[in-house]
Amino acid sequence: MDVKDAFEALGLTPKDGKLTSEQIMKVKGLGCLRDKRYEDVFNVRVITRNGKITAAEHRAIAEASERFGSAEVAMTSRLTVEIQGVPYDKIPSLILFLKEHGLETGGTGAKVRPVVSCKGTTCQFGLIDTYGLSLKVHERFYEGYHGTALPHKFKIAVGGCPNNCVKPDLNDLGVIGQRIFKPDADKCRGCGKCAVVTACPMKAASVEDGKIRIDAALCNNCGRCYQKCPFGAFETASEGYKVCIGGRWGKKTAMGRPLSRLFTSEDEVLTVIERAIVLFRDEGIKGERFADTIARLGFDYVEKKLLGE
Repeated sequence: MDVKDAFEALGLTPKDGKLTSEQIMKVKGLGCLRDKRYEDVFNVRVITRNGKITAAEHRAIAEASERFGSAEVAMTSRLTVEIQGVPYDKIPSLILFLKEHGLETGGTGAKVRPVVSCKGTTCQFGLIDTYGLSLKVHERFYEGYHGTALPHKFKIAVGGCPNNCVKPDLNDLGVIGQRIFKPDADKCRGCGKCAVVTACPMKAASVEDGKIRIDAALCNNCGRCYQKCPFGAFETASEGYKVCIGGRWGKKTAMGRPLSRLFTSEDEVLTVIERAIVLFRDEGIKGERFADTIARLGFDYVEKKLLGE
């Protein structure tokens, strides 16, 4: 059954030229949001894997916009692409055309939403491979859990460093790249003008009693001090991941709270994300966001579940 036949089977063909509220909601579930200025015109969301699309996909989206829409394309805050100005009766043809070019619509509903990623893989400040990790998140959770109904939407963001450009701590679950240090105190010479102290943007580094000291309460593991010591005291470091849970923005905002452990592998992070989604599915209440679930169940309880304790 193609999309046109599916429209008819689902009762999405308008009668007497008028759309019902039920029809509008059903196509919203396909990623088609009605333009409030018109009765039967929609903006159609095209999914990106992590904010990236190929040149061929760009061309297909542009052609689709010209053939089925208003020849305008907009970016959403979640790094999906919206084809603007699509008349209702052209939605099936548009979806079929996109499917032929390996593209799909969606990104709405009470389910895992498309992942957002910063450019940490290529950015000078990036500490982790954000594109690689977010692609795994997309495939395993956006695609893998696409048929899983949740109490509310569940947003995931992957940030490459504590600069937080894509606001990981304002998502239901956010990953933040870390550089985990183990300074070699034996190599520290207690320089009068310490290069590490100068490089630290958090003012977490200081020289006391002739040795470098890092205030763990201030350090955010941004890595700016990495290899800054000319005597090699800051050479030993590993890639790490901070996971924050319970963030959200909108009418009611909440800052995500970091789990007490830093993780050292992508597999650990993927396991935590899956446990969070499953917990939200099983223990969340319809209509509440993950932040509300955490508040109701208690952070300590949720953290223990996510850490496998």
